[in-house]
Amino acid sequence: MTVSPFDHPLQSALLGDEEASRHFSVEAEIEAALAFESALAEAEAENGVITGEAKAAIVTALATFRPDTALLREGVAKDGVVVPELVRQIRAAVGEPHGDKVHFGATSQDVIDTSLMLRLKSVIEHLGLLLTETIIRLTSLEERFGGGALTGMTRMQPAIPIRVADRVTAWRAPLQRHQERLSDQSRRLLVVQFGGAAGTLEKLGDKGPAVRAALAAKLGLADAPQWQSQRDGLADFAGWLSLVTGSLGKFGQDITLMAQGGADIALSGGGGSSAMPHKQNPVKAEALVALARFNATQLSGMHQALVHEQERSGAAWTLEWLLLPQMAVATAASLRLAAELAAQIESLGH
Repeated sequence: MTVSPFDHPLQSALLGDEEASRHFSVEAEIEAALAFESALAEAEAENGVITGEAKAAIVTALATFRPDTALLREGVAKDGVVVPELVRQIRAAVGEPHGDKVHFGATSQDVIDTSLMLRLKSVIEHLGLLLTETIIRLTSLEERFGGGALTGMTRMQPAIPIRVADRVTAWRAPLQRHQERLSDQSRRLLVVQFGGAAGTLEKLGDKGPAVRAALAAKLGLADAPQWQSQRDGLADFAGWLSLVTGSLGKFGQDITLMAQGGADIALSGGGGSSAMPHKQNPVKAEALVALARFNATQLSGMHQALVHEQERSGAAWTLEWLLLPQMAVATAASLRLAAELAAQIESLGH
C-alpha cells in the first residue's frame, strides 16, 4: 500500500515512470551522498586542507561502505535529515586517526542539495530523451495527416476550416520551445552547493573557492557560489516541469474532445469499460490532463518554498522534498503517455 500513485503497485503503470523514480530512491540518494563525501575528501587533499593520508583513508573506506539504514531512519526522525547519522557511520568506518576529516567544512545541506543536483542531472537527461521522442511522434503525425481537413474550434464552437497540420503544430511547437528552455536552464540549475555551516565556508579560509571548484569538477557539476537559501533555480525547474505537462495536457484535452466527436480521429488501444464493452476510453489523453493539473497545483508549493528564513529553512526545505520528486515523475509519465498516445492515432482529419 502506498499514498502516492507514482509508486503505487497498480496505478504507477499509468501514472509512474520507473526511470525517473529510480533517481529519487533511497539507494540513489545514499549513492550520491557518498559520492559527495569522496569527492570532497579528494578536493580538500588537492588543496592542502586535509592530508593525502586522510584522503586515502576516506576514499578507501567509502569504496566498500554500506550504511545501517535502520539507524539512518532513526537519525532522520531525530535530526530531520539523514546526513548527521550517515557521517557518524562513515567516520566510524574510516576510524582513527582520519575519521574526523570526513565531511570537513561541509554541512548537511551541502550533501543533500548537491546530491539532488547529481540525481536531477540524470533525471533531466531522461526527460530530454522523452521530450525528443514525443516531438518525433508528433512530427510523424503531421507528415502522415497534415494535409487533412479539420473544423477549427474556437471557444468550443465551430469556427472555420483548418488543416490537421495547424492543430498538430499547436501541440508540437511548445515542446520544441521547452527543449530550448531546458538546455538553457540546466546550465544554471546543475551546480554544486557547498557553503558550510552558514554559507561562508569558514573552516576552509581562503581555500574555500578552490575546494568548491574542485568538488564541482569531480562531481560533473558546474561551480557556483553557495545558494542554500536561494531556491529560485529549483522553482524555475519546477516551472519548466509544469510547462511541459501543461502543454501535454492541451494535447490530451484536444484528443479527448476529438474522440468525443468521433469523426475527426481514430484511436487504437483505448481503455475498456466494465459495464459497456463497446467503449474505447481515451485513458492516456485523460491522464495527460490530470497530470497537467497536478503539476500546476504543486508549482504553487514550490513557489512557497522560495521563502527561506535567514541562512537556512528546515520548513521550506522539507516542502521541496514533498513536491519536486512527484513533479518530476509526473512529467516523465506525461511525456511517455503522450508519445504512446500519438502512436495510437490511426487517422486524423478527413
